[in-house]
Amino acid sequence: MNSRNIFVRLMTALWHGADGLRKVMHLLLLLFIFLLFFGAMSGAPPLLPKKAALFIQPSGALVEQLAGDPYDRALAELFGDAPPQTLVQDVVDALEYAATDERITVVHLELSALGSAGLDKLQRVAAAIAAFRESGKRVIASGDYFAQQGYYLGAHADELYMHPEGFVFLQGFGAYRNYYRDAIEMLRIDWNVFRVGTHKSYVEPYTRMDMSPEDRESRGRLIEQFWSAYRNDVVSARGLEEGTIDEFTQNLVEHVANADGDIATATLDAGLVDELLSRAELRDRIKVYAGESSDDKAMYASVSMAEYLGQLRLLHGDKADDQNVAVVVASGDILNGTQPPGKIGGDSTAALLRRALNDDSVKSVVLRVDSPGGSLFASEVIAHEIETLQAAGKPVVASMSSVAASGGYWISVVADKIIANPTTVTGSIGIFGMFPTFQRTMDLVGVATDGVGTTPWAGEFRPDREMSDRSKQLFQIIIENGYDDFISGVSEHRDMDKQTVDSIGQGQVWTGSDALENGLVDELGDLDDAIAAAAELAGLDEYGQKLIVPRLSPTEQMILDLLSVVRSTGLDPAVFVVAPTPIATFAGRLQELLSIATRFNDPKGAYAHCFCRID
Repeated sequence: MNSRNIFVRLMTALWHGADGLRKVMHLLLLLFIFLLFFGAMSGAPPLLPKKAALFIQPSGALVEQLAGDPYDRALAELFGDAPPQTLVQDVVDALEYAATDERITVVHLELSALGSAGLDKLQRVAAAIAAFRESGKRVIASGDYFAQQGYYLGAHADELYMHPEGFVFLQGFGAYRNYYRDAIEMLRIDWNVFRVGTHKSYVEPYTRMDMSPEDRESRGRLIEQFWSAYRNDVVSARGLEEGTIDEFTQNLVEHVANADGDIATATLDAGLVDELLSRAELRDRIKVYAGESSDDKAMYASVSMAEYLGQLRLLHGDKADDQNVAVVVASGDILNGTQPPGKIGGDSTAALLRRALNDDSVKSVVLRVDSPGGSLFASEVIAHEIETLQAAGKPVVASMSSVAASGGYWISVVADKIIANPTTVTGSIGIFGMFPTFQRTMDLVGVATDGVGTTPWAGEFRPDREMSDRSKQLFQIIIENGYDDFISGVSEHRDMDKQTVDSIGQGQVWTGSDALENGLVDELGDLDDAIAAAAELAGLDEYGQKLIVPRLSPTEQMILDLLSVVRSTGLDPAVFVVAPTPIATFAGRLQELLSIATRFNDPKGAYAHCFCRID
């Protein structure tokens, strides 16, 4: 009897608990629906003015793909904590929409906050600016100050203004980094390095205290071509005399001294900007084209790029059709496993390619590569997925952005066609591996390592033990085999003699223009050219475009929708977030720095990575 009562009471409690949970879930659902309805009624997107300026203000780095997990980044954006980045495609799309939109009478391009940007990305935006100007509408560029990247875009506008207290700083291009050999020796670390390629310079900071002659020659050739392209583009866009940019940068001190120390006046005198205007004067100038804002008479009527794109993309829908060219972006270091956008995961990028494979509406694929390489294993995983697409009758075109070198070239070379920008950094066909050991460091503080094993390899690859000769020999054999696979693959896919590939390999880096001459790419062009080529290979006359990106789960999407509705009611979700303490900020920055040294995870420790940073 007692046991039965206990059982009945237990079942009753469970039933009441489940019923209570059901009521809570119903309440939450009703709350969500209420907020959704209230948000839709009170937070509907405002109508665009009949006459307005499109305000484009690129912030942070100009990128092919926003970095970070999509859900985490969306949350960070809602809470106002996302790292500044601007998608090239967003700027291009906004200008394309605005060219035929009668409501947009002028574009205001504000460039003070633009950070790093590869020259090819700048050229793509500049081409979009030129296409917009063909509509007869004007582009007004401004900046409190201009870094080199921002000035490049500003030079392509109809009118270019700067604040009277501003400056233009054109520093040219360079390739600098730190070298650690002496520090490593002081710390008594044995940094075992294995590589194939006379120009494979990624490992040099660990073995030298300066740039090798081979690397100096290679980098010098790259930066001279970049600077020449930059100068020529700016001089042509601004209608300047030949040599103006070089003369100004080489004699900057004299120019500023002649302007009594006023660098803004020196910039104006050199013809680099049209006029020096305060913010109020700039607003008045744009009002001539856009009219006054109905909310603020001191401002011109405008719509931001984010708001404009949100409405126009909702109105026009995506670019997909019954038959499509899919675009898969591969941006960042190539790492093993699943990685968030901004990095290329062997498994996660392969999954995106498989989605293109399994989508019957996708007839061909463009792989947009912006990567200096990384894990050899992950690169091979991605290459195999590309070959699977080709075997299924879906051609693949590799479209190279700023960098497609080393592992970035490995995943490109298997494509049916490779299209590079003239200023793409590519090549760097070479392999390396590194394995640091710390037994001498530990000996210095009185720590030793000893033990027994059943084979010569037991405990062999421990960082607290000296690397044996047989381990070094094994590593070198693996690296040499990887290099042979690399040049053999290039030889096969590019229909080139293996010795020829080796001669232009050895870790040497090339611009896209050089790569075309060397047979490493098929033609020069941008992403649009690659999409057109992919459609042609698939025999498509009419086609859509489908961007294949990581998906949010239904739960993640619901949470983001709920938070968006909350914000549309006027309540800022950021008020519920506690600002990080200085210690938390420091810890996050330290973790970010450490991740640079620990990010590589190739199972064999073999990497095809290029030091391709050009500033």
